[in-house]
Amino acid sequence: MTEAVTIAPETQAEIDRWLKKYPTDRKQSAVLQALMFVQRDNGGWLSEAHLNAIADYLELPRIAVYEVATFYDMYDLKPVGKNKIDVCTNISCKLCGCDKIVSHLEKRLGIKIGETTSDGRYTLKGVECLAACVGAPMMQINDLEYHEKLTPEKVDAILDRLEKEGDK
Repeated sequence: MTEAVTIAPETQAEIDRWLKKYPTDRKQSAVLQALMFVQRDNGGWLSEAHLNAIADYLELPRIAVYEVATFYDMYDLKPVGKNKIDVCTNISCKLCGCDKIVSHLEKRLGIKIGETTSDGRYTLKGVECLAACVGAPMMQINDLEYHEKLTPEKVDAILDRLEKEGDK
């Protein structure tokens, strides 16, 4: 049995604002945002208990929330590092050399795709598409920063900046 969690009142208010955008019988329309809000509040990942809490709050079958959370790359179902690096590995990025970028990141960070560094500083993920094909190869950091037309040198500069920011 999973441990129960409660969605914070502030997060409930955010979800409720989204719910107002949809007909009352269409609560499932707010699942994407609810998952994002709860994931943000939980340090970047969602446990089974969090998924259950979202389903219960939205009065949906739990499977409806599980289907969304397991389908999209933007939801993490296990703990992630302080800096989550998503590298697009879809066809445009593949044709433009994402394999070289992934290899460089794996060597520099000492981890493989799907792993987190032992110090908890970085998680490296390969994702299907980040909708920036014109800038391939590309990666996203912490769901916020897009970095396009990557080279190993650009990747090193980005990681150096993250390390400096982490030391502050």
